[in-house]
Amino acid sequence: MTDKKIITVFGATGRQGGGLVRAALADHDGDFHVRAVTRRPDSEAAQELKRLGAEVVRADMDEEASLAPAFEHAYGAFLVTNFWEHGSAEREKAQALALARAASHAGVQHAVWSTLEDTRDCIPLDDDRMPTLQEHYKVPHFDAKAEADRYFTEEGVPTTFLRTTFFWENLLGVYAPQRDQDGVLSLGFPMGESRLSGIGVDDIGRTALAILRGGADFVAATISIAGEHLKVADMAAALTDAVGEPVRYRPLTPDEWRAQGTPAAEERGNMFQYYAECEHRFTAARDLLAVRELDPALQDFATWLAAHQKQLRTAWA
Repeated sequence: MTDKKIITVFGATGRQGGGLVRAALADHDGDFHVRAVTRRPDSEAAQELKRLGAEVVRADMDEEASLAPAFEHAYGAFLVTNFWEHGSAEREKAQALALARAASHAGVQHAVWSTLEDTRDCIPLDDDRMPTLQEHYKVPHFDAKAEADRYFTEEGVPTTFLRTTFFWENLLGVYAPQRDQDGVLSLGFPMGESRLSGIGVDDIGRTALAILRGGADFVAATISIAGEHLKVADMAAALTDAVGEPVRYRPLTPDEWRAQGTPAAEERGNMFQYYAECEHRFTAARDLLAVRELDPALQDFATWLAAHQKQLRTAWA
């Protein structure tokens, strides 16, 4: 062990936590020793982090007793939950509460909590523009995180609330363009002419690292991030240039999206409707110049596309 400060990183083998781990390990002269938390320390991804220089430990957010060793002697922590593993807002809140308690008991001096807006501030529960889900939420994976913000405050954890947005990496998977009957790739999003705020996940990691470096200056702050705000038609045009074949925007209505019958269609339809109908307040909260001050390497969409051309062509083949 060195004399560097320990930062405990949850989701270390995932997208957000993984981005932070890679950024911190690449900073060989930096202040932090990385403790990467995973449920499966023997996995290939965890072992790769160990080879790169991270300390790998096991913990499970559903097993609160397992969390204490992960926070032991830690200066800071990056905390993230994964709603999509289980789809339950109540379970996500329970995991967040367990993290807050464990971080508080360990005396963590600075936590970065990956969170999102409460969509009900813009579209109340009694607003019938979109269905209410899981009895209490409009977009459960947003609203549960927003509700969980208070746990960190109530438990006395010095916390920065890092609000993220749509990952461009989703275009490699769940939101990849689909081929229409004529064989042309299309993005069928229910966004109309509204802009979608997007970001590359590596930028989340770099921003989180900058926040942890900044220490007390960022405690109790809410920092909302994005790489660019773009209409989906403009995203489709940029994708066309990047992959060398046409990608068109096929706008859907939120109801058409929710009616697809795919897993979490209602949740995702509500999410896009929120992005579209609450566009101005969502994008206004994400000042790209301010984000770039924290992450000078912040990618716009074209930069992200240039770095992922091969992956895009492979994913859509």
